[in-house]
Amino acid sequence: MGKMLVADIDVSDIKRTLEPIWATKTETASRLRGRIEAVMAWATVAGHRSGDNPARWKGNLDAILPKPSKLAKVVHHPALPMDAAASWFSDVQGRDGFATRALEFMAMVAARSGEVRGAVWSEMDLEKAVWTIPSGRMKARAEHRVPLTKEAVDLLKGLDQLAGSEFVFPAPRGGELSDAALSACMKRIHAAKPDKYLDRQSGRPAVPHGLRSTFRDWVAERTEYPRDMAEIALAHTVGSEVERAYRRGDMVEKRRAMMAAWGRYLRGETGAKVVQIGAAV
Repeated sequence: MGKMLVADIDVSDIKRTLEPIWATKTETASRLRGRIEAVMAWATVAGHRSGDNPARWKGNLDAILPKPSKLAKVVHHPALPMDAAASWFSDVQGRDGFATRALEFMAMVAARSGEVRGAVWSEMDLEKAVWTIPSGRMKARAEHRVPLTKEAVDLLKGLDQLAGSEFVFPAPRGGELSDAALSACMKRIHAAKPDKYLDRQSGRPAVPHGLRSTFRDWVAERTEYPRDMAEIALAHTVGSEVERAYRRGDMVEKRRAMMAAWGRYLRGETGAKVVQIGAAV
C-alpha cells in the first residue's frame, strides 16, 4: 500500500496486507492493523479521505479475519509414540513415589498436568467413579467431569493420604506437586531407555503434556470413537456457542467406555476390543 493514496485504500487492500502474517505473526499483524486504523482515522479528519475506516476491526475486518485470541501460538509438546505407550506405562508402574503415581494417573485420564497436580480428595467420588474438576481449575473455565476406570479408582484407593494435606498427589511436604516433579519423573524414565519414548516428529523425549497427544492420536488412528468425544475428554471447547448451548450433556458415560479401552491399550492388552458407540460394553 506504500504508493497508494489513502483515499483509494479499501478493506480488500487492508486484508491483502494483513493476511500473509495474520496467522503466523498474529501479535505483529494486530499491532499493524491498529496503526493503519489510526492513520486512516487521521486522514479522514484531515480531509484526505471519506467514508468508513477500512482498518476498523469491529463490524468490519472481524468478518473476514479470525480473532487474534483464537490464533494463539500452538505449542507442540513432544509426545509418546503410540506403539511405545504400553512399554512406557509398564515402566511408570514399576516406579514409586507420588509424582510417579500422578504421572500414571495423568496417562489414564488424559488430563492436564495442573489438573492432576491440583486434584484434591473432595473432587473425587470413588463410589460413582467420577472426578469433578471445578471451573476455577479448568483452562476453559467450565466444570469438567472425568470418568474413572476401575484401574484409576484402584490407584486412588491405594494411595497413602498424607496427614494434613488435601491433595491427592501431594508434594513431600504436603503442598501441591510442582510441574517440574512430573517432568523429572518423565526424564528419569527416558534416561533408563534413551533410545525409546521419543517424539516421532521432533525426536525429542516425550514430556507429560504430550501424553494427551498420544491419547488423541490413539482415538483417531486406532478406534472408531467420535472426534468430539475425544475433544470433550481432553476438556477442549467443541463446536460453536450455539452448538454448545444445544448440547447439554458431556457424554460422561460414553466416555467411560472409551477411557476403559484406552486403559487396556496402555496395559498392552492388545486383544482388547475397542467398543463402537451404541454397542454393548
